[in-house]
Amino acid sequence: MIKVLVTGASGQLGKAIRALAGEYPEVSFHFAERKDLDITEKESVNALFSNNHFDYCINCAAYTDVEQAEKTPQIAFEVNERGVANLAEACKANNVVLIHISTDYVFDGRKQKGYLPSDIPNPINQYGRSKWEGEKRIQDILSEYFIIRTSWLYSQRGRNFYTNIKKRAALGGTISVTNQEYGCPTHADHLAKYIMDLVDGEKKSFGIYHYTDGEAMTWYEFAKKILLENRMSDSVRLLATKSYPSVAKRPALLTAY
Repeated sequence: MIKVLVTGASGQLGKAIRALAGEYPEVSFHFAERKDLDITEKESVNALFSNNHFDYCINCAAYTDVEQAEKTPQIAFEVNERGVANLAEACKANNVVLIHISTDYVFDGRKQKGYLPSDIPNPINQYGRSKWEGEKRIQDILSEYFIIRTSWLYSQRGRNFYTNIKKRAALGGTISVTNQEYGCPTHADHLAKYIMDLVDGEKKSFGIYHYTDGEAMTWYEFAKKILLENRMSDSVRLLATKSYPSVAKRPALLTAY
């Protein structure tokens, strides 16, 4: 029996892994929501690892508010760097493989083709910097880990771009969405399956991986697809705009293949 700890279990990726759990009868899951485990509290992290045996820790816990991270970066770094270091140290002490979810925001977006895991990060906002620092802490502490960078994660659960567009469309009127920023929308269910295949697979090649659903598009194009998929195109007016009201600098092109 493979024993897996999933942190940040109340987020959309954590919920996607929980939904898949029944497909892996040989895996025993321990789902820890923030109320159960705050990864920034080192003593709590160490206690959980000491009192339980885990083979893997899938870290879905993260601070992901890009705008707020620019205003209060210390909060982002507390979770995305120091909290991740707490997990990495606990994994090392207890012989646990860490699977950490990162982001293509560790890059600056200037590359014209999809980013490779070997490309050197150069984040341009505080959120991206905090995630990159977390990655570096993992690599400093551990030799056996998976860092998985993904892009524009969404699902039908929780708060994300997909559910927000649906909610706004239900109110009617006009929705303005930027057509200047590119990325690869990635369904949380697909990423969850990719992660579980790593856990369940026989071959273990540790290191940094990129996973997206592969199709690059603008936020405007993604919004258009969401409306079409939900048959809501006639209920709202969708406008493409060049401007995007943002405190944080945002990369123009992010496709982390």
